[in-house]
Amino acid sequence: MGNTAIVCAVRWDQRLHIPMYIFLGNFSLLEICYVSTTVPNMLANFLSTSKSISFVGCFTQFYFFFSFGCDEGLHLCIMAFDRCLAICHPLSYPRIMTKELYTGLIIFAWSGGFIFFLTPVFLISQLPYCGPNTINHFLCDPVPLMMLSCSVDTTTQLIYSTFNVIFMIGTFVFILCSYAVVTLTVLWMPSATSKQKAFFTCASHLTVVFLFFGSLMVMYVSPGSGHPVRMQKIVSLFYSVMTPLCNPLIYSLRNKEMKAALRKIFRIEQATHKI
Repeated sequence: MGNTAIVCAVRWDQRLHIPMYIFLGNFSLLEICYVSTTVPNMLANFLSTSKSISFVGCFTQFYFFFSFGCDEGLHLCIMAFDRCLAICHPLSYPRIMTKELYTGLIIFAWSGGFIFFLTPVFLISQLPYCGPNTINHFLCDPVPLMMLSCSVDTTTQLIYSTFNVIFMIGTFVFILCSYAVVTLTVLWMPSATSKQKAFFTCASHLTVVFLFFGSLMVMYVSPGSGHPVRMQKIVSLFYSVMTPLCNPLIYSLRNKEMKAALRKIFRIEQATHKI
């Protein structure tokens, strides 16, 4: 509901029809898709006695969940790039960040994950599964899936780990580099007001970045690191459910324009005082 409110606010409020909020609207829509791949099935399992999922259904969930997760990382990258461009090159920003550019970035961010994760999903699905068929998890996660395989395929594990490292470290370093440039620019600003405004512009995005990438790196950079099953579930629940739940609050509570648009949508009149 929180992410839907942000999507509606960006769609209906003309003041939010700028790249920063268009990226945020797409990010919120992506969050809805992201949680829809796992949470409905998880909630259904709470009420079910069988708690079963087909082989095809399991790998379909696996593919879409991690593709949307990869898309989320790419969206965070383009949002960091947008903030870096707006703060470091404010005069050139309207000329550089054209409709064609931000549309292309959005298309790339939506499609990148679906292309990137085809190979590891295909390889893991081809592993021999002839023994136990019970996944000790609330979603079809690659680590418990590979543990169910009849043989240890080090090649598949290596390829999977390589994909994770390339994606997570690559996107995270890109975001950090973007904000390193932003930090240097902010430090050279003569006005304290300008510094404060730049900080508040970036603070929400940075909070989401560390919440998302922090939990992911704990789990997926090294699938053979031997995390306890209970810890796997807790960390997975954090990045798959809690982070998307917190994101609307993080973005809306720290942004005046977004709060104004949400009030407009829900018809919450602000009290006014006449002098």
